[in-house]
Amino acid sequence: MANRIVERLSYKTVPAKLSDIKKEWLLIDATDQYVGRLASQIAFILKGKHKAEYTPFLDCGDNVIVVNVDKMKFSGKKATDKVYVRHTGYPGGQRFTTPIELEKRGLDDRILLHAVKGMLPKNRLGRMLLKNLRVFKNNKHNMDSVNPREYKLKY
Repeated sequence: MANRIVERLSYKTVPAKLSDIKKEWLLIDATDQYVGRLASQIAFILKGKHKAEYTPFLDCGDNVIVVNVDKMKFSGKKATDKVYVRHTGYPGGQRFTTPIELEKRGLDDRILLHAVKGMLPKNRLGRMLLKNLRVFKNNKHNMDSVNPREYKLKY
C-alpha cells in the first residue's frame, strides 16, 4: 500500500533550465557598509539563492553593480590587521598587503572583489559568477544602458 502512494506522488525537485532563468541587473550602494556583510549578500545574489528557482550547478543569479566602494568600512581593527597574501611564482616571492595599503594605491575595488570571490564556489561556476559583478569606486558607473534596479540590503 505504501509503495503505491509513493509511486503516485512526485517528490522530485525539478532543476531550472537555462531558458527559464531570467537575470536582472541590481545596483547596490556600498556607502557605510561593512565589507564582509556586503560581500556575503552580494555572493548570495550572484549565486541566485534569493530566487525560488535556485539551481546549485547553474548561473541563475542576477548581475550586480556596486558603487561607492571607496566608502566601505571594516569592523574592528581589520583594516590594519587583515593581511592579503599572494605569491609571484618565484622563490621567495610571497607578498603581503593590508586593506589600508590597497586603499592608498587606489585599489579599493579589489578589497570587495577578493571578499566576494572567497564566498563563491571554487570551480568554473564560481569564476563565471564573479564575472557578473561590476565594482565602481565612486557614484559614477557606465552601466546605465542596462537599467539597473536599486537593491536595498538586508542589514
